[in-house]
Amino acid sequence: MQPNDNEKKPLFEQLRASLFLLAFGLCTLAFLVAIDRPEWFELRPASGTAAAMSNAGNTPTGAPEAS
Repeated sequence: MQPNDNEKKPLFEQLRASLFLLAFGLCTLAFLVAIDRPEWFELRPASGTAAAMSNAGNTPTGAPEAS
């Protein structure tokens, strides 16, 4: 009968492997949640001042049109 491989590995290696697997699973979960919510990735102004400047740049200034 062959010896168990888990008994040969040091505790630190087992802990490191378990933490790596946990981190991989959490990252995969975060990715799957994020791709289901595209509204999280919309670019929008970070403050009220930035929103006002953005709106001011997008609206016409009322200048007469050239005919």
